[in-house]
Amino acid sequence: MFSVAVVGDTVLYDLDGHVATITYNRPDVLNAINGQLRVDLNDAFARFRDDENAWVAIVTGAGRAFCAGADIRDGEGSVGVFPGTFWEKPTANSFESGWEIFKPVIAAVNGYCLGYGLTLVTWCDFVIASDRAEFGYPEATMGVPTIVGAIRLPQRINWQYAMELLLTGERIDAQRAKEIGLAGWVVPHDELLPEARALADRLVRAAPLAQRAMKEVAVRAQHLPMLEAIRFGETMRKVATSTADAAEGAQAAAEAREPRWTGG
Repeated sequence: MFSVAVVGDTVLYDLDGHVATITYNRPDVLNAINGQLRVDLNDAFARFRDDENAWVAIVTGAGRAFCAGADIRDGEGSVGVFPGTFWEKPTANSFESGWEIFKPVIAAVNGYCLGYGLTLVTWCDFVIASDRAEFGYPEATMGVPTIVGAIRLPQRINWQYAMELLLTGERIDAQRAKEIGLAGWVVPHDELLPEARALADRLVRAAPLAQRAMKEVAVRAQHLPMLEAIRFGETMRKVATSTADAAEGAQAAAEAREPRWTGG
């Protein structure tokens, strides 16, 4: 086991064993997203995506918020429009807007989870909420639409529940989020990060390349006809079963021992 900590201006990145923890770190403004935080968050997820020693990520927030949405004092930077650019770029260069990262990602929602913060959560595989968490899309009450949130939330939960959140702009608490399928677990606030880490530790006991193959199939198959989805999935299976980890899994089973994954 090893631990590496990398600190950006507004985001913390810590790698402990094979688990990376990515933390929004503007607690004085409830982790609202400005241009610098967007850059640092993109850098953190790029580091996670590209580091072969990082198998699972936990994303959370410092202080009493997960992320309170866009920082209106930096309206253009918060949506990815930077000096010298015309089009915003979040659809091409952020996890919040759809980067393809097939490693497991856990959201540990510690408080306010609004706007962009909730949009990122809808891209996570697992959502564990503190009993203090609140979720919402306030954009409609501000006269502006959320776009990526409007695309993804109805894919995540029941249409009517999604429309209620999107079109009223109202917040819901953690228990309601669990009832409608937005959160998988609600835990006492002080147990949030230990519970997220316990789930991450369960995940790293499985073969990382097999996990990534299954997650990619699960994502892509939603947009493919059944026959094409099966053909794609079978191709991924053949690739994954040719790896050293697949051989190690078979050997470990034959020897009745725990496998020693290398991610290769």
